[in-house]
Amino acid sequence: MAYKKMDKKLDDDFWKTKNLSLSIGEVSVGKPKQELDEPMGPTPKPSVTDLRSWDFKLLKRYPPFYAPFCDMCCLCTYGKCDLLGKKGACGIDAEAQQARTVLLASCIGTAAHAGHGRHMLHHVIKEKGKDFPIDMGKNIDIEAPIIRTIIGKKPVTVSDLDESLSYVEEQLSHLLSACHTGQEGNSLDFESKALHAGMMDDLAREVADITQIVAYDMPRGDGDEPLVELGLGTVDKDKPVVLCIGHNVAPGAEILDYVEDNDLYEDVEICGICCTAIDITRYNQAAKVIGPLSKQMKFIRSGVSDVIVVDEQCVRTDVLEEAKRNGAVVIATTDKMCLGLPDMTKEDPELIINELVNGNIDGALILEPKKVGKVAVEVAKKIAKRRESLKCLPDISEIPEIAKECTECGWCVRVCPNNRPIMDAVTSAAKGDLTKLANLYEHDMCYTCGRCEEECERNLPLVSFITKAGDHFVKNQKFKMRAGRGPVQDVEIRKVGGPIVLGDIPGVVAFVGCSNFPNGGIEIAKMAEELLKRRYIVVATGCSAMSIGEYIDEDGLTLYEKYEGIFDASGLANIGSCVSNAHISGACIKIANIFAKKPLSGNFEEVADYILNRVGACGVAWGAFSQKAAAIAAGVNRWGIPAVLGPHSSKYRRLYLGRIDKEEMWDLNDLRTGETVKGEPAPEHLLYAAETMEEALVSTVKMCIRPNDTPKGRQLKLSNYIDLYKKYFGELPPDLELFVRNERDIPITHKKEVMDDLTSKNWTPREAPKEPSLLERK
Repeated sequence: MAYKKMDKKLDDDFWKTKNLSLSIGEVSVGKPKQELDEPMGPTPKPSVTDLRSWDFKLLKRYPPFYAPFCDMCCLCTYGKCDLLGKKGACGIDAEAQQARTVLLASCIGTAAHAGHGRHMLHHVIKEKGKDFPIDMGKNIDIEAPIIRTIIGKKPVTVSDLDESLSYVEEQLSHLLSACHTGQEGNSLDFESKALHAGMMDDLAREVADITQIVAYDMPRGDGDEPLVELGLGTVDKDKPVVLCIGHNVAPGAEILDYVEDNDLYEDVEICGICCTAIDITRYNQAAKVIGPLSKQMKFIRSGVSDVIVVDEQCVRTDVLEEAKRNGAVVIATTDKMCLGLPDMTKEDPELIINELVNGNIDGALILEPKKVGKVAVEVAKKIAKRRESLKCLPDISEIPEIAKECTECGWCVRVCPNNRPIMDAVTSAAKGDLTKLANLYEHDMCYTCGRCEEECERNLPLVSFITKAGDHFVKNQKFKMRAGRGPVQDVEIRKVGGPIVLGDIPGVVAFVGCSNFPNGGIEIAKMAEELLKRRYIVVATGCSAMSIGEYIDEDGLTLYEKYEGIFDASGLANIGSCVSNAHISGACIKIANIFAKKPLSGNFEEVADYILNRVGACGVAWGAFSQKAAAIAAGVNRWGIPAVLGPHSSKYRRLYLGRIDKEEMWDLNDLRTGETVKGEPAPEHLLYAAETMEEALVSTVKMCIRPNDTPKGRQLKLSNYIDLYKKYFGELPPDLELFVRNERDIPITHKKEVMDDLTSKNWTPREAPKEPSLLERK
C-alpha cells in the first residue's frame, strides 16, 4: 500500500539510532529522533479504505454489538420501513441501518470539531497572519503526533494546519455520502467508515487545540498549572455577570481582553459553563468556571447572568427563551447557533449596546469576537442594577404552597432519564420539607434537562424548585480545579513510557465526555480517587474534568488540590477542553514513538497495534451524550484504546464487545518468532457500557491489562483487579484463569486463593508472547 512505502527507510533509521542513550531528564533525544518523525517526502494521506484492513482486524476481535433504539428507518421517502426481521425498501437490513446511524453520529461529531477548528484557524490567521509560528515550548518536540502520523508533516506555522483541516473536510464529504440511500450496505464497512470518521475527529481536535494554544498563549503541558475557581458559589452576584457557554474560546478571550484593557476586573464577573469555561481559564485565570453543561439551566434560571454569550456545541437550544424569563441578554457568536437573532455584526458597538439595553431586541448575533468583548461587558454593566428585581425563581417560602398543586400523577418520574424521585421531593416540599429537592440539586443528581416540566400537567416549575432549594440548602458550592494544561510533554513520556508499557505503572485512565451521569458527578470523582490511590495516571477533560473538581474528600480538599497535575503515577492532569482529548491519544502515540522508536509518518497501523497490545490505557466516558462523544470514542478505538461508557450510552446503538468464549478471536502474532500464539482477552472489549460505577471501575482496571505486561506488571494489574472486584462484589473475579499466564503473574498477597481458584478450573500455564501483534511479521 502506498501509505506504507516509507517504512524501510524509517526502519533503517531505527537501527542506526538503536544504541542512543535516552536520558529521562533530557528535553530532546537529538537529531536521529527527528529522522524518525520526518518523512522523506510527501506521504499519501489515507483514504476512506486505506486503513480498512486494520479496521477489519479490530472488528474481527471486537464484533459490533447492536442495540437498536428503534426498528424503523425513516431516512428517505421510500419509508418509513420496518426492519425487524425484514429488509427496507432500499435493501438495507437492521444491522447495516444501525451501523449507518453510528456513522452519521460520528460524522456529526467530527463536523462539530472540524467546524470549531475552522472557525478558530480563520480567526487566528486573520488576527496574527498565516505565518504565525507553532511553538509548543521547549519540552515538546513532537508537537502534533496525530498530524505527523496521518498527514506525514510537521506543522511549522498556523497555515500548515489548514492542510490537515482541508483533508478532514474532504474525508467527511466521502463518509457522509456513504450514508445516502443506495450507497454502503454492509455493516462492517459502515463500522470501518465510522472508525475513519473518528480518526478525522482526532485530527480536527488536534488542529483546533494547537491553534488556540499558540494563538492565546495557553499552557503547553506544564504539570503545575494554577488552581482556578470552580462552582456556582464563586461568582459575586453583586457585580454585573457575563456568562460564556459553549466550546469556542475566541469570544470569551476578547471579553477578558476588554476587561483587562479597561481595568474592569473589580467591576465585572466573567464566568463560563462547559468547555468554554475551561478554555477561558486556560487563557486567563481571572475567569471562573461554573461547571459542566448540567449547570446550564440551573445557572440561567438563577438569574445571576446579566449577559449570556453562546458560541457552539452543547448549548441548550432554548437558552434565549430561558434568558428572557429574567431579562438577561443573549449574544450569539457563531453561524452554528444564530437563534433567530438579528445580525448586528456590521453595526457600531454603541448602537448594539443601546438596542440591547433599551430592550429593542432580546439579543444579537455578532460574528466578530472583538466586538462581542465590548458589547457583552458594557451591556452587563448597564442592565445589572435594573435586573435585581427580575427573577424567575420562587422565594423559598413560596415553594411549599405551589408544590401543593401536585396531583402525584408520576409523569415527572416516568420521563426522567435517571428515574429520579422528583414527585416524592415535590410532595415532601408541599409539607414543608425541601431537603429532598436540595438532594436532587447536589452533585448534579438532577442535571436539569427539564423533561419533568414539559410533562407536568400542572405546569409546576420543577427545575426552579430544585434550583432554589439547592441554592438555599447546599452551602458548599466553591471548589478548585486545575487549569487545563494541554499536551503531555515529551520529557514526561520518556519518564513513564517504559513503566506504562512494562506494567510497572498499572495504566493511564482518561475521564472524558459529558455530564449525562446516571447518579451525579460524584461517581466519576470517586472512580478517579480510587485509581489515584492505586497509582494510575489519571487524566481528564471537558465536563468530566469539572465534575471531578466538585468533590471534596475526607480531608476537605478537592482531588486537584490533593494530587499533582503531572503525567505520572498518582498524577491528576486536567488536559483541557473537549478538543484537548486529542492530546490523550497523542500521549499514547508518543509512547510508541519516543519509547519504542516506532516511526510515525504513514505508519498508523503499526502505531495503533503497538498501543492496543502494549500501552495500558483506557478511556471512561461515564456521561457521554453527544454525537461529539461518539466521534471521540470511535477515534480512540481506532488507535487501539478501549473505552468504558455509562449506561445511557447503549443509546448510541453499538458497542464493540469481545467474546471470552471464542478463543480463536484472541490469537496473536508473535513478531519476534513469526508464530501464531494463543492470546488473552486483553483488552477484553473495545467499547463497553457498564451499568454501575462499581462495574465501570472494575472494567476499567481490567481493560488496562495488555499482552505485553511483564510478570511484575501483570501482578500489579491483577492485584488491583482482584482487590476492586472483592471490594465491590465480594468474591474473586470469575475470569482470572484468562489473565494468569503462569505463576509469576499471581500477586503475592492473593497467591493461595488464586491458585486454589485456578486449580479448580484445570488451568494450565502458558508463556507470554515476546512481541504480541495483530499484524503480520514483516
